[in-house]
Amino acid sequence: MASVRNRRRQLLVAACLVPLGAGCAQAPSAARVDDSSSARELRAVPRRAGTRPVVTIYEFRSAVPEVAPGAAQEMFVTALIKSGAFAVAERQRLAAGVMRERQLAAQGVSSGGATGQVAAARYVFEVVVSEANAGASESARGVDIGGMRVQTGSAADSIGMDVRIVDANTGLVVDAVNVVKKIEASSTSVTGVGNLLQRLSGMRGKDLPLPLDAESRSSRKEGVDRALRSCIEVAVAELARRLNDD
Repeated sequence: MASVRNRRRQLLVAACLVPLGAGCAQAPSAARVDDSSSARELRAVPRRAGTRPVVTIYEFRSAVPEVAPGAAQEMFVTALIKSGAFAVAERQRLAAGVMRERQLAAQGVSSGGATGQVAAARYVFEVVVSEANAGASESARGVDIGGMRVQTGSAADSIGMDVRIVDANTGLVVDAVNVVKKIEASSTSVTGVGNLLQRLSGMRGKDLPLPLDAESRSSRKEGVDRALRSCIEVAVAELARRLNDD
């Protein structure tokens, strides 16, 4: 009978320790093409036949310190191209890229046909990361079982952006959209496992042969850049659909 009790105690200890070490030997994740819900929404935009309107971005502004305007603008250009609804004209690095290549062609250094005028943009996008709400909501829960404490918590920030389309011929704002997204975070911790095991052993009139304790903590939070990209993709998808409906 004693051997059976010892075996049960060993199984209980193993059951408590295995989850704690399960994440220690995880294989590195592989790179993959973004397949988030916002990316799928962008890919689902109907492709309209005919010439796509030429668009450009001159300035991407941010009122949120965590958002780097340069990187955010690159995300926006990527979303415009992925939508299949727009032809994007380069403006920010025109001198460093397109104009340099045209100079090489004009000098006979390259054999390309980089001549003629640069495509004029029909629409200009104006983008502002306009809001961020840190700590929009927060909650915490805990339970104590025989000295073992299990705590969980969740929190949500939010980020928002405004996008306007300006007609380059008239200077009029022809459309606009604003998008808001929550940035969610969660955490879990388990402490005092040894307390619970000691109490269970004490209920049987026994003590653990060795002091034993374990704890586990984990947390997850969506990055600001990931949330911003989602906002951008949703905004571009919405504007592309509206363009197709015109």
